Amino acid sequence: MAVETLSPDWEFDRVDDGSQKIHAEVQLKNYGKFLEEYTSQLRRIEDALDDSIGDVWDFNLDPIALKLLPYEQSSLLELIKTENKVLNKVITVYAALCCEIKKLKYEAETKFYNGLLFYGEGATDSSMVEGDCQIQMGRFISFLQELSCFVTRCYEVVMNVVHQLAALYISNKIAPKIIETTGVHFQTMYEHLGELLTVLLTLDEIIDNHVTLKDHWTMYKRLLKSVHHNPSKFGIQEEKLKPFEKFLLKLEGQLLDGMIFQACIEQQFDSLNGGVSVSKNSTFAEEFAHSIRSIFANVEAKLGEPSEIDQRDKYVGICGLFVLHFQIFRTVDKKFYKSLLDICKKVPAITLTANIIWFPDNFLIQKIPAAAKLIDRKSLQAIKMHRDTFLQQKAQSLTKDVQSYYVFVSSWMMKMESILSKEQRMDKFAEDLTNRCNIFIQGFLYAYGISNIIKTTMNLYMSMQKPMTKTSVKALCRLVELLKAIEHMFYRRSMVVADSVSHITQHLQHQALNSISVAKKRVISDKKYSEQRLDVLSALVLAENTLNGPSTKQRRLIVSLALSVGTQMKTFKDEELFPLQVVMKKLDLISELRERVQTQCDCCFLYWHRAVFPIYLDDVYENAIDAARLHHLLDKLCKEIEKDLRLSVHTHLKLDDRNPFKVGMKDLAHFFSLNPIRFFDRFIDIRAYVTHYLDKTFYNLTTVALHDWATYSEMRNLATQRYGLVMTEAHLPSQTLEQGLDVLEIMRNIHIFVSRYLYNLNNQIFIERTSNNKHLNTINIRHIANSIRTHGTGIMNTTVNFTYQFLKKKFYIFSQFMYDEHIKSRLIKDIRFFREIKDQNDHKYPFERAEKFNRGIRKLGITPEGQSYLDQFRQLISQIGNAMGYVRMIRSGGLHCSSNAIRFVPDLEDIVNFEELVKEEGLAEETLKAARHLDSVLSDHTRNSAEGTEYFKMLVDVFAPEFRRPKNIHLRNFYIIVPPLTLNFVEHSISCKEKLNKKNKIGAAFTDDGFAMGVAYILKLLDQYQEFDSLHWFQSVREKYLKEIRAVAKQQNGQSASQDEKLLQTMNLTQKRLDVYLQEFELLYFSLSSARIFFRADKTAAEENQEKKEKEEETKTSNGDPSDSTVSAEPVVK
Repeated sequence: MAVETLSPDWEFDRVDDGSQKIHAEVQLKNYGKFLEEYTSQLRRIEDALDDSIGDVWDFNLDPIALKLLPYEQSSLLELIKTENKVLNKVITVYAALCCEIKKLKYEAETKFYNGLLFYGEGATDSSMVEGDCQIQMGRFISFLQELSCFVTRCYEVVMNVVHQLAALYISNKIAPKIIETTGVHFQTMYEHLGELLTVLLTLDEIIDNHVTLKDHWTMYKRLLKSVHHNPSKFGIQEEKLKPFEKFLLKLEGQLLDGMIFQACIEQQFDSLNGGVSVSKNSTFAEEFAHSIRSIFANVEAKLGEPSEIDQRDKYVGICGLFVLHFQIFRTVDKKFYKSLLDICKKVPAITLTANIIWFPDNFLIQKIPAAAKLIDRKSLQAIKMHRDTFLQQKAQSLTKDVQSYYVFVSSWMMKMESILSKEQRMDKFAEDLTNRCNIFIQGFLYAYGISNIIKTTMNLYMSMQKPMTKTSVKALCRLVELLKAIEHMFYRRSMVVADSVSHITQHLQHQALNSISVAKKRVISDKKYSEQRLDVLSALVLAENTLNGPSTKQRRLIVSLALSVGTQMKTFKDEELFPLQVVMKKLDLISELRERVQTQCDCCFLYWHRAVFPIYLDDVYENAIDAARLHHLLDKLCKEIEKDLRLSVHTHLKLDDRNPFKVGMKDLAHFFSLNPIRFFDRFIDIRAYVTHYLDKTFYNLTTVALHDWATYSEMRNLATQRYGLVMTEAHLPSQTLEQGLDVLEIMRNIHIFVSRYLYNLNNQIFIERTSNNKHLNTINIRHIANSIRTHGTGIMNTTVNFTYQFLKKKFYIFSQFMYDEHIKSRLIKDIRFFREIKDQNDHKYPFERAEKFNRGIRKLGITPEGQSYLDQFRQLISQIGNAMGYVRMIRSGGLHCSSNAIRFVPDLEDIVNFEELVKEEGLAEETLKAARHLDSVLSDHTRNSAEGTEYFKMLVDVFAPEFRRPKNIHLRNFYIIVPPLTLNFVEHSISCKEKLNKKNKIGAAFTDDGFAMGVAYILKLLDQYQEFDSLHWFQSVREKYLKEIRAVAKQQNGQSASQDEKLLQTMNLTQKRLDVYLQEFELLYFSLSSARIFFRADKTAAEENQEKKEKEEETKTSNGDPSDSTVSAEPVVK
């Protein structure tokens, strides 16, 4: 319904209008915001994908490669179509043969060269087991059979090419000619034939240089002989063995004797059944020689020049063709032979493939000995000498070459970047394409030149077995880098290069077509008719038609063959022909640009020179500023980074001179700015690799020594700051740097701990008794607190349990000693004696009686170490006391740890109940669970920090009932042995303290409060504090020593008049000794009094029981009010 028809009641008022406007504005704002976010999101996606969709391609990450090589879909018969049927046939035959040669060459390069070269690689002599060689060769036979078929096929093709050429150039005047051949030179055919001969020659060289292959072959033949003697043992039928042996002989003769090339040129080229005559065909001989000279003239001019492309490979072919020519026609052009040898001065050696190097002089002398005799010996020697001088000169000029090539390649790369970044102007399109074409070709020429230097130099050193200097190695490796830089440049700009290549080929084809059309017009305008002129015209038409299409190999081949016919009879002027040839060469290069660049920049040959890599990597590493050169170096980097972090963190130790002005500085951070490196099917990310190494190392080392956690945390932070590495936290329980012995360690070896450490009651510290080092270890409350923080508070109860187990064993020995007849009888006698004399002696235990007990025990016998039974008993009590001291320290450590943990709670008196708060808010079940956990943790900490656990009380309660049983009545004599024990202890303590001032400090000590602790604990267990106090032993000791001191003082006063010095000295010493003894007894008394406080010495067992009953009654009458009684939940010791 339209708005107008609405009644006035339904109309919106002005207020509503305003609100609607505001609402619309809000929606618009939201929409605008959404658009902004979406745009930025799209931009982020675009940035992320930029590497793959932009102009610059990443060499390492591309999943798809761009192939520019055009593929020919038409057959040769379809392409070669003119009105001239005879010419069609000639061109078709030659084109087909050339295509066949290219296929054979491709097969050899991709399959047979590598198959032969890599035979026996990968297996070291040490890893080879007897019989492995024969098995390897057995598997290789099928490959050799394929190679044999391939070689046979090559022979047939060579034969056919020679026959087809001989058929065209007939010297017989009477016989009809197929086409008029005067001025027609099929140079392309000879070049292709040369390529095929090079393949055969390369196969010979590979096999000739392959020692492993020959050795294995010999072993395999020997194996066959042993099989021949006993075929049934090997499960082989004898009738099958002979054909196999014959086959192996054939393979050996054909392939392994270095006669592949020789057998090819020694074929019977003359047909026996009256077919084509070759050796007697003088016209063909002349044409053959003329073609070789023509190719050589082109090659010689370019060899060793900056514009050299594939002249070296063609030179090998020329040598092959020359030998073939000699073999067929048996004539030698001495002048030309010398020219061929002279090339060796320019190019002393040529790399055929990988590490196979070929010396033309050796080849020519060996294959044509008749001609070699005509050359004087001196010039032949000079060629060999030149090889050495060439290598020396090359080694000296390498650094210069690197520098110049570095400048050339850098400037070329800048030109590439600038010309490819510029937009093409339509008015200068042709000029721009020509520039691009020239720059692309220049890049390829640099690659070819660098590749030649590297291969020739490295392979010459290897072949002549001469050592390479470190400088040469570095220089060659820098050249390899430049080679890869050229390849990378082409690859990075693949998109633009691909676009340009198609335009450049069209432009070049256009230039060629223009040139041909001018010549064609010239032929048509000449009205004189002849078959030869018709051939020329047909050839030019064929070239034109073929050029109108993609620049495929087949089409370019047909054009070059057609032009061989089309350029006769001066169809082209000289100034026209040369530019046409240049255009065709450029077309060849540009059409196969990517493939040719890849071939030249392929550094697989470095596999045969693996020894150079460590030197190169060391160099890269030393010059870290050029880190982008690096493509394989990790472990050394990891260790260096770790070393740097360690030295930086431990600078306070002054480990070595780190002054950068003295020792130099290496910034390793450059390595982490590199992109991940692709290595076959793996990606190596240097940053991730080093990070993982450091994480792993720091974690493992922290696990081994937890107290080093702070050092490794610092190193982690430093790695992040200095190198930008994102490190992973170890999340291991941390310890302090002065952790001391771990609670777990002590707990497991408590029997060793109590005997090796001495306790100090006042400072709550344990000190090692003796040590092989110059320092003694100590253990204090902070160490224990750290251990508890590391392992959790649960370890406290476990420790007390272990102590309980230990005390059980010690109390068993204690009981045995007290039960011993000699001891028991003396103690009972002493108790009886004390009861008799106590009234006369003022209730004090006589000092002389304790001394007498000591002497009596010593008479019972002593150990080899000179210890009496009482000494051993004292040690036992000290160990029990040390165990109790350790329990006390555990409790203090627990309180210390709890108070540290609880310090973040604002008010211990008023802790919020989180569970209730969560319930009020109605939060999720997980939150409620978390709150409940938090509450329990807080309550535990509060309780632990407030009171801790009364472990002493537990250890008293657990043993006391057993000690006080009637069956252990012999233990009740303990209090009377305490005086002689204290006397023994004081003597021991004084001797230990005296040793502190001596040079030999074995047995020195200044504290041993474990004894006082042990005595106090045992007296408590036996409830004998009152009995011991009734002896008034320490008062008796004090009185005895004070009396003696006074007597000595009196004597001194009496003697001072007579002035007997010796006697005075003796008295002084006596007084000093008495003072020391008194002081030591006083210290023991204080320690014992302190230790008794821990065990509630003010109350007897009966009083404690009475107090306990009263408390229980109070709890019952308090009506369950929790505020009146706080019962601590103490763990039960089992």
